Amino acid sequence: MRASIAIAPIYEDEAGPDVLAGYLETLSLVERLHRLMLEVIKDEFERLGQIDLNAVQALLLFNIGSKTLTAGELRSRGYYQGSNVSYNLKKLAEAGFVEHRRCDIDRRTVRIRLTARGMEVHRIVADLFRRHADDLGLAERLPPADLDRMNADLCRLERYWTEEIRYVY
Repeated sequence: MRASIAIAPIYEDEAGPDVLAGYLETLSLVERLHRLMLEVIKDEFERLGQIDLNAVQALLLFNIGSKTLTAGELRSRGYYQGSNVSYNLKKLAEAGFVEHRRCDIDRRTVRIRLTARGMEVHRIVADLFRRHADDLGLAERLPPADLDRMNADLCRLERYWTEEIRYVY
């Protein structure tokens, strides 16, 4: 049995920490940062004149990188929902960014890896993130120790969500 914490109503004017408000703000910030990241990727590919893939597809290629994965592994790592993965992988394969092969051992499983064209997109996104971090002066504004703490907290939050999803469903 899980312990329950008391959460104050979000609009209450009481003194003290409002756990729910902080939690919802964190979720909102993560969502907004993700949308901003997609906007930066979209702008970069428009600047390069590469209009044959969208920002979500470019990020998918970045996340695959040099690995060989299944669509299920992409879903289970929490990057994407099932229908989004299948649809985007189909489009990326048709455009020559990924190749997929049936697994020799389990013919039901399809393994995906980037083609040379897909690796070029991966490199572009990686360079964009590196340049963006440098332009923002992240090393000075967010020291590695702060980023490590923030990432550890977000990983904990992700674990809580994963446990909750397993518990509820």
